[in-house]
Amino acid sequence: MRVSQLLPELDPDQVETLDLTSPTVHAEHDLSAVWRRLRSDHPLYWHPPRDQNPGFWVITRHADALSVFRDSQRFTSTSGNVLETLLVGSDSATGKMLAVTDGSRHTEVRRIITTALTPAVFDRLEKRIEGQVRQLMARALERGQCDFGDDVAAQVPLATICDMLAVPDADRPYIHRLGSSSVSSHEPAHTTTNAWTSKNEILAYFIELAEERRGGSGDDLVTILANADVRGRPLGTDEIVFNCYSLILGGDETTRLAMTGAVLALAENPEQWQELQRGEAGLDSAVEEVLRWTTPSRHLGRLATEPVEVGGGRIEAGDVVTVWLASANFDEREFSHSERFLLDRTPNRHLTFAYGPHFCLGARLGRIQLAATLTALRDMVAGIEVTGSPKRVYSNFLGGTCNLPVLLKAR
Repeated sequence: MRVSQLLPELDPDQVETLDLTSPTVHAEHDLSAVWRRLRSDHPLYWHPPRDQNPGFWVITRHADALSVFRDSQRFTSTSGNVLETLLVGSDSATGKMLAVTDGSRHTEVRRIITTALTPAVFDRLEKRIEGQVRQLMARALERGQCDFGDDVAAQVPLATICDMLAVPDADRPYIHRLGSSSVSSHEPAHTTTNAWTSKNEILAYFIELAEERRGGSGDDLVTILANADVRGRPLGTDEIVFNCYSLILGGDETTRLAMTGAVLALAENPEQWQELQRGEAGLDSAVEEVLRWTTPSRHLGRLATEPVEVGGGRIEAGDVVTVWLASANFDEREFSHSERFLLDRTPNRHLTFAYGPHFCLGARLGRIQLAATLTALRDMVAGIEVTGSPKRVYSNFLGGTCNLPVLLKAR
């Protein structure tokens, strides 16, 4: 039996009572049957109000997800892009952070960041990441027993993003603790207040860092943002710090979940692990399948700006629309044998990095980190044995395995 199948599967007949806003629902249940039912019978599903939260639309098919992501005119991000902000009607970062900014301002600020991410920067990061992963893997093999989530996966993304932002080494554990609790938690008792406190502490930290680096000449992203201008005007402090926060959020916990989920998937699918070891599965296709299979971001949200037809139904202006990547990445209409983990899957048009104007800025970096992880596993590890219960993250936005006790056997 697959380790992940130890989670109780929710009865799809109970979908009308399901609360998709609940972190516990996602962390402690297998929603596969629910997603299949919605894709089949209700591709545009109205999620009724729960407690104090208003209702919202749920989109589960791959093609419908693409149509929403492509259309930033009729589906805006400026009221938020996740349930937490959309359901309260606003996001304090609107017009400042790329993820919740549309139009020309989004294009202009995005260009500043992408211009800084040159091929030379990625080449330098790739070499550093490969060396770090192999070093961490060697230490894990020496111990034999380890928690892959804590001992390997948690160490790599944070170090990479902090390198890009030039966060001092002494501050990095503090940033990691705040980042991992700002939108999710490893404990069910984590509250919305806890999350907002962590987010505000991150923002305060980067306000100080940005002020220190104004007028500087460094090539880190904080310095670049602190000294950039758009149309002859410098970026505001709020724009700088919100985008630093976005980079921490997008590049730390999501990659950790993908890396840890990759090891769990290989342990659960020994034939695929053997194909990777023998070199029968190409590294590029393996990375893409891990991204599809793990889908670290469960959903992304938009607000409809005008009436529009999607999934055979009608969405009205002002309606909250949520696209569930956790479902779209397993859509039978797009992926043959969608419920199987196949490292040689091609084509593989997963939506893990979204699509369209808001395609993830860190996509290449995430792929580099996963490729380094799979390469180190292939070259250094002979066997993977899961020795305890995997622990899943509590969040309605992020999803996957955060802690994974394993016994790694050296080649």
